Amino acid sequence: MSRILIVEDEEIIRSALRKLLEHAGYQVAEVGSVEEAEQLLPEGFDLIISDLRLPGAPGTEIIARAPDTPVLIMTSYASLRSAVDSMKKGAVEYIAKPFDHDEMLAAVENILARQPETTETASAQPDNTDTGEPPSGRNKNDPASIMYGQCDAMERVFSLIRKVAPTGTTVLIQGESGTGKELAARALHLMSPRASRPLISVNCAAIPESLIESELFGHEKGSFTGAVSARTGLIEAADGGSLFLDEIGELPAEAQARLLRVLQEGEIRRVGSTQSQKVDVRMIAATHRNLKAMTRTGEFREDLYYRLNVMQVRIPPLRERQSDILGLARRFLTRQGEKLGKPNLNLSPEAMRALEKHRWPGNVRELENAIERATILCDGDLITPWMLDLESEGSDGEIPESLVKGDNEQVSSTRTTESTSDLSLEDYFQHFVLENQDRMSETELAQKLGISRKSLWERRQRLGIPRKKSSGN
Repeated sequence: MSRILIVEDEEIIRSALRKLLEHAGYQVAEVGSVEEAEQLLPEGFDLIISDLRLPGAPGTEIIARAPDTPVLIMTSYASLRSAVDSMKKGAVEYIAKPFDHDEMLAAVENILARQPETTETASAQPDNTDTGEPPSGRNKNDPASIMYGQCDAMERVFSLIRKVAPTGTTVLIQGESGTGKELAARALHLMSPRASRPLISVNCAAIPESLIESELFGHEKGSFTGAVSARTGLIEAADGGSLFLDEIGELPAEAQARLLRVLQEGEIRRVGSTQSQKVDVRMIAATHRNLKAMTRTGEFREDLYYRLNVMQVRIPPLRERQSDILGLARRFLTRQGEKLGKPNLNLSPEAMRALEKHRWPGNVRELENAIERATILCDGDLITPWMLDLESEGSDGEIPESLVKGDNEQVSSTRTTESTSDLSLEDYFQHFVLENQDRMSETELAQKLGISRKSLWERRQRLGIPRKKSSGN
């Protein structure tokens, strides 16, 4: 049995992670700081899972203090810079909090499967014990162990992933938001010869256009205002491993040209540098948009599209996976029940019918949220349809006062007052964005709407409002 040490100062997270790992069959110890962890290191562990931000020494300190033990770093900040720094210091993997349970277990299984057994562990186990050698490791890293699906459409996805993962081929994953494109990318990486190297995931739409090139390619000191030191880019950090570019259709034109050079020549040049350097990166891209159509309108480079679209994996939406809905729901219900201390929860027949009849515009992510909501609301052991709250999408919401009383130069207050009386919050959002996106930047739109830039992007995806690309930055 593998031994895992958790280093996390938040007791709730530490306890939940311990229960998750113990339920998966691991032996777990937990502490709240690097100093406490150091006292337990002589006991010997197969893996250390540490938070990045801890009282006293940071989580990355444990890497130097336990040089022979793999370290997985967790960060609640989901900071790309923190992830890169952790990998450079020797972490074998990083994961953002709040983490998906399946994602955490898959990461742990992958790390342990590629570690040689210690002498103590080998001598303590009889010969017929599962030792995590390649055959069992392959099973653990099979796409069906990372993604759930029993319908024909998902079986085809799994078959394609199994065939393409061992190769170095560039893969384009197509699918609507919430279908599990990142899980497919993780499966491709874990089943490849690069599994022992990092998988760096980047959401191209969540990074400001002015910073995307610096984040991807890195920069030299003084290359632009605020560049107080040289910085490694995410592509360079993924050297030897895989780079997952989610929402690749949102990549600005200049970054598209730079990315094309990476695919063609296998080299990058940091922003502000005159010298290129070779990188060995397996590229996995994903989008919910029609890139072929975007090449016709000039929004996406045609040569880059053909470089990315060597092998395409299409993740079907949940409405095309009718036979998987209840299976997924039960998995989420078990997970949420364990997390909230409600292990005996079940779906009523009416709730099951409601789940099967719903169209799931938010796909698997929407289903998971519905189950989590129902688990919280349920006082007994049976979940009923009202707890799922599936009819709430598109309902009227309160429109922020800042929108109704906008500046006259940007929004006509008369037109706003007339239109909001019979518009829902999402109707008004769409109306406001379409009317003002030509003269306002994404940051200005988000500020005016009173939401974050990431929330603005997410609502665009949900409502199908394309972002206007500027010819400048």
